[in-house]
Amino acid sequence: MTTELIQSVPKPVSDSAAGLAELRQMVLAAVVSPHTRRNYAKAIDDLYAHCRERRQPLSRLLLNEYHATMSERGLSPSTINVRLSTVRKLVGEARRCGLLGSEAAAELADVPNLREQGTRLGNWLTREQARELLTVPDRETLKGKRDHCILALLVGCALRRAELVALTVEDIQQREGRWVIVDMRGKGGRVRTVAVPVWVKQSVDAWVTGAGLRDGRLLRAIRKNGIVRGSGLSDWTIWQVVQSSAEEIGIEYFGAHDLHRTCAKLCRKAGGDLEQIRLLLGHASIQTTERYLGSEQEIAVAVNDNLGL
Repeated sequence: MTTELIQSVPKPVSDSAAGLAELRQMVLAAVVSPHTRRNYAKAIDDLYAHCRERRQPLSRLLLNEYHATMSERGLSPSTINVRLSTVRKLVGEARRCGLLGSEAAAELADVPNLREQGTRLGNWLTREQARELLTVPDRETLKGKRDHCILALLVGCALRRAELVALTVEDIQQREGRWVIVDMRGKGGRVRTVAVPVWVKQSVDAWVTGAGLRDGRLLRAIRKNGIVRGSGLSDWTIWQVVQSSAEEIGIEYFGAHDLHRTCAKLCRKAGGDLEQIRLLLGHASIQTTERYLGSEQEIAVAVNDNLGL
């Protein structure tokens, strides 16, 4: 690999030089989460396409233009910042491989993030809606038992899709007289132990018993004839279960992560301690949890509802 690789107009990986494809692969190989890896791959390919369209080498000027173009396309600040973070990783790998000098790398990596203003509202269910959602799966069928187990773990334990996919029967153990998911490795590689409410454990038991599971991945695919197959379940299937169940109760554009957020919101409304909610969600800082909950803004009972005007 030579410096000409990074200084020349980048091309999509499908028709790029082997060295450029290798650089892209180095960045993706350093990412643990499949979801994050997909986002990083899209960001790198998008940047390469922008450089090729402008017929210019990657430079600070072009990177600032790319920054402005993303804003014009209506991308959210968080999406733009993820893409800028990807660029920094790409530049870092190029520097370590000798494709860029330290000074040039520092100049490229110095493009600032877009500041996120206001409170991110997100989407979540009320307690009544969450209860209604849990009634959607037909628990008389094996598929209904599994789907109820999926929804219960997402909304009752604030699990992420990737965490739920990786969950095994053996991960659910007793500690201090109650059931917990032990040593769960979540986002950012952070390890936490998650308490399992009694009603969630009952749902898990119903599925495990019905499916005849003893060990291995907790969630499995089910054939049309009702036979459990395979050794796991894709996060796409989990997304489909959540979306279809939400549509059944009249809610559109609702995903699995919205149940993660719903659990946090309901915990807070029930008087849960913010630090304990942070630990439940697996956040690195209390500030992240505050932003996540939108703690500064109450929507259901807004402060401007009773102005007396």
